Amino acid sequence: MRRTAWIALLVWLISLIAALNTGRDLLYNTFYMITIVLAGSWLWAWLNINWISLSRYTRARRSQVGKLAEEHFEVSNRSRLPKLWLEIRDFSSLPGHHPSRVVSSLGGHRKHSWLVRTPCYRRGRYQLGPLLIRSGDPLGIFELTRTLPQTTTILVYPATEAVNGFQLPAGRVPGGEATRHRTHYLTANVATVRDYVPGDSFNRIHWRSTARTGRLIVKEFELDPTSDVWLVLDLNPTWHHAQPWQPPDYIEQPAILWDQSPKEIGLIPATIEYAVTAAASLARRYLAERRAVGLITYTTHREIIQADGGERQLHKILETLAVLEPNGVLPFDRVLIAEGSYLNRASTVIAITPSADSAWVAALRELGRRGVQSTAILIAADTFGPAPRYEKTVSELWASRIPTYVLRNGDAVGAGLAEYARPQ
Repeated sequence: MRRTAWIALLVWLISLIAALNTGRDLLYNTFYMITIVLAGSWLWAWLNINWISLSRYTRARRSQVGKLAEEHFEVSNRSRLPKLWLEIRDFSSLPGHHPSRVVSSLGGHRKHSWLVRTPCYRRGRYQLGPLLIRSGDPLGIFELTRTLPQTTTILVYPATEAVNGFQLPAGRVPGGEATRHRTHYLTANVATVRDYVPGDSFNRIHWRSTARTGRLIVKEFELDPTSDVWLVLDLNPTWHHAQPWQPPDYIEQPAILWDQSPKEIGLIPATIEYAVTAAASLARRYLAERRAVGLITYTTHREIIQADGGERQLHKILETLAVLEPNGVLPFDRVLIAEGSYLNRASTVIAITPSADSAWVAALRELGRRGVQSTAILIAADTFGPAPRYEKTVSELWASRIPTYVLRNGDAVGAGLAEYARPQ
């Protein structure tokens, strides 16, 4: 109860005691007037907070860093009496999300709606709701609240960038021959064309040949001649660093109504964010090229997504990457050794780590001896905080003939993964 309500009740009690002790009509009339005012104020506040419905519609339960999360709110007055004022307060955990509003003078059977577009700048899983409705009487004596406990979640995927300059070694199968097998699946590799037969999908039709020959011609595909891609992410907290960071001021302004994608925000200066963004970008690229991509990492337990292709696989990988934090319990070299025993010569490992320890380089060399090809993405941890320099690790990788890319604080991921790192 508000302080003004306690004061009003104290005045009411004093007027009652004074009226009973003196018996004067003036004090009794004062007591009656205060009683009527208090009762009327509480009734007004009660009417203001009831016969109200509030709905929220989330356009999509998934968003991505650098894109917008959109919600539509509508408050309805289901009574004939007007509502003097309503405060709607939201307790969502999505950073920068400001749907709270104060609605004044909502007439009988009227509605008020508003749209909230929030630029997403931090990946993760967040809660939307609960909501609290608050209102009161014109004198400000009483304020009543209602809580709407319903909640939903929204998942913010990590950002992805174009990594067209990134190169992998060609995949091999046992015996050293490229995989060339016909398949009824759609792949990026067209082997030949043939006449259409009933049951062929229309998206296999080769329209130029059809127009030239005057009959339906369809494409024959073959399996991708390159290997499965395994993204192996290091989450050992020993090597991960971050710098203090605040979102740009314009993002946190609740008055801004975003009509399109927000301005370029840039990555949060943390090694984990660069590592996750690199993994997400590579997964998107190679899945778009119809490659089979898998993800391996260790948090407090083993996290693995078996290599597969397609749009669904991309969402599975992004969902996992969205919530990863550097809380792994195993050094990266032990992760590579443990998982390397399950990989074959038809696999290519992309090791993503901020570690300057040479042990994981030796683990990649051992994988190479077994015929598993690898590429290293080294996050330069010393550009994010106090950490050993990365140049020695690059030299060891270069000497081991392992293609290496380096991402430094402030680099664009696409540009950083477009050129091999050279020993200095």
